[in-house]
Amino acid sequence: MHQSIEIDEKIFQDAVKFYGTVFNLPPLASKIYAYLLFDYEKVGITFDEFVEVLSASKSSVSTSISLLLNAQLIIDHNKMDERKRYFFINDEYKKIRFEKIVQKMEDELKLLDDLNNFKKNHDNEYNERIEAYKALLNKNIENIQESLNKL
Repeated sequence: MHQSIEIDEKIFQDAVKFYGTVFNLPPLASKIYAYLLFDYEKVGITFDEFVEVLSASKSSVSTSISLLLNAQLIIDHNKMDERKRYFFINDEYKKIRFEKIVQKMEDELKLLDDLNNFKKNHDNEYNERIEAYKALLNKNIENIQESLNKL
């Protein structure tokens, strides 16, 4: 079996489980993503290597790669004078992931405001809890955006 990168089986299995859950990926897509994490030198992994190393059918690997590309978790490149596509972890994904989280928190804040403006009765205890929750959302949005600027 030809492998262009060295992997640690336990870390690989942990990564498969973790990213499968975090990104809600099917098992093979999670394995492909986890495998790419070990490509520290950014040599890129070919389609054929995934088929061979993961003992999966070409159609399954193709479906999983398409899913990962569409989710922007991975990117592909063709090297000069070669037909082969090489796959890599999308380093921008960390940024994209947190931008999506910020967007969800901002959407929730707007929804909470809309609900509050619509509400007829004003229960002070409920309002205090909602304001505390909104403050938590706002603080997290600020912290994430500050960190995103450093990525």
